[in-house]
Amino acid sequence: MERESMEFDVVIVGAGPAGLSAACKIMQLAQQNEQELMVCVVEKGSEVGAHILSGAVLDPVAMNELFPDWKDKGAPLNTAVTEDHIYYLNSETGAKKLPNFMTPKTMHNQGNYIVSMGNVCRWLAEQAEQLGVEVFPGFAASEVIYNDDGSVGGVITGDMGIAENGDHKDSYMPGMELRAKYTVFAEGCRGHLGKQLISKFNLDEGKSPQHYGIGFKEIWDIDPEKHQEGLVVHTAGWPLSDASGGSYLYHAENNQVLVGIIIDLDYKNPHLSPFDEFQRVKQHPVLKQYLEGGKRVSYGARAIAKGGLNSLPKMTFAGGLLIGCDAGTLNFAKIKGNHTAMKSGMMAAQSIVDALKDNQAHTELTDYTEKFEQSWLHEELVKSRNFGPAMHKFGTFWGGAYNTFEQNILGGRSFMNLRDESTDHESLGLASEYNKIDYPKPDGVISFDKLSSVFLSNTNHEEDQPCHLTLKDASVPIEINLPKYDEAAQRYCPAGVYEIVESEQGEKRLQINAQNCVHCKTCDIKDPTQNIVWVVPEGAGGPNYPNM
Repeated sequence: MERESMEFDVVIVGAGPAGLSAACKIMQLAQQNEQELMVCVVEKGSEVGAHILSGAVLDPVAMNELFPDWKDKGAPLNTAVTEDHIYYLNSETGAKKLPNFMTPKTMHNQGNYIVSMGNVCRWLAEQAEQLGVEVFPGFAASEVIYNDDGSVGGVITGDMGIAENGDHKDSYMPGMELRAKYTVFAEGCRGHLGKQLISKFNLDEGKSPQHYGIGFKEIWDIDPEKHQEGLVVHTAGWPLSDASGGSYLYHAENNQVLVGIIIDLDYKNPHLSPFDEFQRVKQHPVLKQYLEGGKRVSYGARAIAKGGLNSLPKMTFAGGLLIGCDAGTLNFAKIKGNHTAMKSGMMAAQSIVDALKDNQAHTELTDYTEKFEQSWLHEELVKSRNFGPAMHKFGTFWGGAYNTFEQNILGGRSFMNLRDESTDHESLGLASEYNKIDYPKPDGVISFDKLSSVFLSNTNHEEDQPCHLTLKDASVPIEINLPKYDEAAQRYCPAGVYEIVESEQGEKRLQINAQNCVHCKTCDIKDPTQNIVWVVPEGAGGPNYPNM
């Protein structure tokens, strides 16, 4: 069956803050230039926002540039930050509250807003559609189209109605070709196509390896008497003895708090379970005092790219750009990537509109690099370039002390340029060299198990479809990963996707419960043999986050 094809000036892959900001800015500039442009955004989630998960405290700097009248337009930035509390947890009950001068200035949130980025993206999509952008949710971009000269010419959406064995079902529909003069990839962290483009065009040549963390988030309805709208709480220390990272708890509107943890994926102990570390930190009095008597209403997890400037690949290639977390523009010193993603999209829009005005197509937008290097985004990333490497090299305490000195005293302008040339997947040690971690059983009140958590993520996939968690070699999990690492996928996955099951005859095999997958990409990142490759499932599959 032949594929249908549609032609656009610009195709944008991903309806997150980067992609939608690019779409809005393109149309704003086109109106100013009296250009008529056809722009489409393709989104794998069932609706815009369904796959968006972020803390989130939003720095409004990019929003102010994109929509100076965002308040009048009803943007869902409703809760201004009123206070910052930062704690070092020195035991399962002990904590020291740190004064502002002892914490990096980048962690201070005056002027920022506690938001649901899912709802911010829904609002951005409305603005984009009003400007004339076509937004197509429920369609996953599965392949890149390459022109005869090697330039990128668009994407192909995934086929629908393919059975698990590869047969075409009665509902089969081939994916569509979405062809464009320029294609923008804004898939978020560890994008499926972005990863391919970085490899094909050697975009990471001369760069440090990208580094990642896994971020968890739950939304809780809490006792109104315990609610302090606008309060931001961050912690470091306990329970993370075998990993670096920290937790957060944000008091949003409507008597809700957003609670979570970010754990760096360079940890060594293969017995560590990031999910269980999250459940454990909620039991600390600093967080538990707000959660007691409350009700958990949502759960999710997502990897974040935190390598910063030293790991940032070249973002341009013939016919397109990588933007936002698909490239890795997150500012780890601030633990914020939404404003940086938006800015990268807005600069991409300017380069694209300028090229289209000159009737160019499928060229490399080299002027984007110049715009980037002259922007406040680049300045932020320069100032924060040592933040992650310092934590990796010196540990949470001394790394934190170094970062406080560099950010508060030197203003991020250190003469040093710390680099971390290791990779997160290679950091995993042998199971025999590390002690197993005895995690407490969930109490069903503050802490929970994986399956009840995944239920709250509203995750669903068409069951009779090819598994989107592919193995390069099906023998590796049992022959290599199990004896060496006690198959760490059983623990680093936050959704219970990977299980080792044993037959009555004593034969072991890896069972992949792809239905549970929340699209966090941790397996694609942390698998020590890099044997797991995450590819897009049938469109609209995955989590359906309401307000994350």
